[in-house]
Amino acid sequence: MARYTGAVCKLCRREGKKLFLKGERCYTGKCALERRSYAPGQHGQSRKKPTEYGLQLRAKQQAKRYYGIPEKQFYKYFLMAERKQGVTGENLLQICESRLDNVVYLLGWANSRAEARQLVNHGHYKVNGKRVSIPSYLIKAGDEVAIADKSKESEKIKATIAAMGSKPVPQWLDRNDDTLTGKVLALPTREQIEVPVEEHLIVELYSK
Repeated sequence: MARYTGAVCKLCRREGKKLFLKGERCYTGKCALERRSYAPGQHGQSRKKPTEYGLQLRAKQQAKRYYGIPEKQFYKYFLMAERKQGVTGENLLQICESRLDNVVYLLGWANSRAEARQLVNHGHYKVNGKRVSIPSYLIKAGDEVAIADKSKESEKIKATIAAMGSKPVPQWLDRNDDTLTGKVLALPTREQIEVPVEEHLIVELYSK
């Protein structure tokens, strides 16, 4: 599967908002968006009046980049969201939030979603007692996520937990720091999802 390998700070600058793609760095003065708040490239500082299509496209790109999801998979999630009962835009974000790599990040077991994807790929986490190495695996309400026994001794995992352990978890998740497990209490509502995007614009774009 193709993945973006360029400078991720440029993505935040292009969208004009923090997408928190580099973990703790995004909260410091080293954040590229704080130093250069304009878009990258030769014409980055020029002012253009956004079109309706432009606003819809930017909303889609922001959501994709926030979660690190390629276009083909993101559109697949949109089709899934359309088939579910409820508001399509909210369903779409709920599906993205329930990805295993995102849950691992929200539990404070990775510095960023990109790092969470890598750690999941390497088999460091279990879901309901079974090792899962697919970052896009969709978690359901009631599922338990845990750090694999051997991975608990990893210096990398220990350092990440020490750095991120004080990070609060969303209301729809529960973390047990003693057993290094987390439980999905329920799938998140829109009010519990912090993604900085207007999802109705994404629905408008894909519905054309």
